[in-house]
Amino acid sequence: MSLLTGTGLFNISDFVPALAWMDLQGVQARLRGVHRQFDGLITKLLAEHAATAEDRAREGRLDFVDKLRASKDDDDGETITEINIKGLIFDMFTAGTDTSSVIVEWAMAEMMANPSIMARAQEEIDRVVGRDRRLEESDIADLPYLQAVCKEAMRLHPSTPLSLPHFSFQETQVDGYHVPANTQLLVNIWAIGRDPDAWEDPLQFCPERFLSDGPAAKVDPMGNYFELIPFGAGRRICAGKLAGMVFVQYFLGTLVHAFEWRLPDGEEMVDMAETSGLALPKAVPLRALVTPRLAPVAYA
Repeated sequence: MSLLTGTGLFNISDFVPALAWMDLQGVQARLRGVHRQFDGLITKLLAEHAATAEDRAREGRLDFVDKLRASKDDDDGETITEINIKGLIFDMFTAGTDTSSVIVEWAMAEMMANPSIMARAQEEIDRVVGRDRRLEESDIADLPYLQAVCKEAMRLHPSTPLSLPHFSFQETQVDGYHVPANTQLLVNIWAIGRDPDAWEDPLQFCPERFLSDGPAAKVDPMGNYFELIPFGAGRRICAGKLAGMVFVQYFLGTLVHAFEWRLPDGEEMVDMAETSGLALPKAVPLRALVTPRLAPVAYA
C-alpha cells in the first residue's frame, strides 16, 4: 500500500521536469526505499522456492514460477531472466492485492452507510445460497444485485483513480488535442465515474442503476463502455480484470453473507473521506463489529 499511495503523491517534478534530479520532496527516495524492501522480500521468496523445486517436480505439481524458470532458455531463443520473473511477481502483487481490497472496503463502507442496500444483498444471497453453507464462486452468476453493488463501488470509488500513467514516445493527436513526445498521460477514471452527463445522481451509491431494468443495465466494467473503466480500456487494459472482478464479487459476497455488520458503539456514521495516491483507499480505515449469521456448520 505504501508503494501505491506514494506513487500518487503530489510531486513538483511531474510539473517541472527540470527539477526531477533534485527530488525536492524526497518522493523518489521514499519509493526507492519501499522498492528495495519489496525486492528483498521477493528475492528471499524465490530462493526458498528454488530450494523446493525438485520436490515439486517429483510430485508433478509445478507452479507458475517453476514454469517461468523452465522457460528461461527455450527453443526459440527467447530468454526470461530472474529480473523478468521478479517484475512479473511485482506486478501481480501491486496490481492485484491492494487494488481489489480497496474496492471491497469501499463497498462495505457504502453498504454500512446504506443499511437497506446491505439488507437487500443479504436477502438475495440467502435466497440463492441459504444459511447452511458458504457462498461459492459458482453462485455469483445467480446474484445480480451483488454484481451491481460491485459495479457501483467500482464506479464511485475506483481503486486506481487516475489509472496507470501512460507515456507518449512520439507526438500525436488525441481527439483534437496535441500531445507532445515524452509526455506522461493520465486518465481520470474517478471523474468519469462521477460525470453528471454520463450518470444520473452520480454521487449517490445506487446499485439499482446496473440491474436489468436500470439505466446502466448493459454497462460492464471490462473496457467496452468508456463511462465505466475501472480496469482501463484498449490494448493497455488490466490483464487481470476478470480475476479481479471475481475476487471482488466473491470476497464481498462472502463478507456480506457470513456476518452481520454494524458500527462500533459511539459511532453514528461511516467516515467516507478519501486519501490520495495511485490507489484510492479510505482516509480512515473502516471499523465494524461483526456477528455470525449462518448456521454453525457453515463455518466448519
